[in-house]
Amino acid sequence: MTLELAIFRFDAKSDYLPYYKKHFIKIKEQKTLLDIFNEINEDEPFDYEACENFGLVVNKKYTTLEVSIQKLVETFGKDLTIEPLSIRRANKDFIIDESDFTEKLDILKEFINEEERTEYLNNKLYFYASNTLNFQYDYIGDAIILLAHKLIEKNPNNKQKILEALENQDYSVEYHTSLENSLLEFDETIEEKINQIKNELGLIKNIEEQNFCLDKSSSVKFHNYDFNSVIKHDFHDFNLAYYYGKNKDTEVEKFLEKLNAKVIKLENESIDLNLETFHINQNLTIKLAATIMLEAFDAGADLLIVDSVEVFKLFDTNRASLSKAVGREVIIPVLHKSELFNLSFNEHEKIKKDLTKHEIDPEII
Repeated sequence: MTLELAIFRFDAKSDYLPYYKKHFIKIKEQKTLLDIFNEINEDEPFDYEACENFGLVVNKKYTTLEVSIQKLVETFGKDLTIEPLSIRRANKDFIIDESDFTEKLDILKEFINEEERTEYLNNKLYFYASNTLNFQYDYIGDAIILLAHKLIEKNPNNKQKILEALENQDYSVEYHTSLENSLLEFDETIEEKINQIKNELGLIKNIEEQNFCLDKSSSVKFHNYDFNSVIKHDFHDFNLAYYYGKNKDTEVEKFLEKLNAKVIKLENESIDLNLETFHINQNLTIKLAATIMLEAFDAGADLLIVDSVEVFKLFDTNRASLSKAVGREVIIPVLHKSELFNLSFNEHEKIKKDLTKHEIDPEII
């Protein structure tokens, strides 16, 4: 078996832009990504830390050099792009400026000992894996929230002071977005602990209770459908993109495979929109939403499919806010899955009236 690797290279002292060096590695006795890095380094030296817990990014998933070659091939196949934890903060190849991470320890410095400091530093992957950092560089980071959870668990008497220390930060827990689809190997207890802190701070509000229509209200109704109906309109002339967020709707996924449309895979198709804290942090969610919609538009999608009523409202009714957030018009039409199904089943008349109520009319009929 031969792997095709694109290895990130950059020297902040001499390079204006990073580049990717191609390597074709024949797998013999190598077991982990660390084995591969060490082999490449013998012939063409580059900068990284030759230890198993050294963090990096493989095909946009955060992991460490300990990851097995078998796991990588099973997940991604044989074509791998490998990058540092933060391209923006890269100094030399995979060595980055970690000061943004280490300085966050000051938030809880009065509560920690050396052991807890070490544990925080070992959670570096969780800090850089947060998609929030792509939109708000000063976010406190998920690693410090996890440390806060441990400190409260260890000494409940400090609970209020620790929560206040978090609350006093400008870009705190309300900026958290789920790590689930960022990490190659995800531990559910991470999100459980962070959500416990969110609850302690009173940040969470059920999605069904949120008002996602900031700019305009929505009167669009979504109609029932018979999923077993015969497809009569297969969208063969359309480019479709699908945003699903934390959880993919298998019904939509299977249906898209039945159509003859070109389905455009989005890099941001699985990012978390932070919907449960929308009532107190609308700006982040709007930026995330606009990024998804612009990616779909720029990739040539005619329609953006969503499977959630709440996400439909967020995307369709807030065109002015979305455009303001990114400095561009956000004009891609959005279809809820029920509309896609009904159109495919030739139920045009049933939903025609509601299609015209979209802020951006899909203009299919």
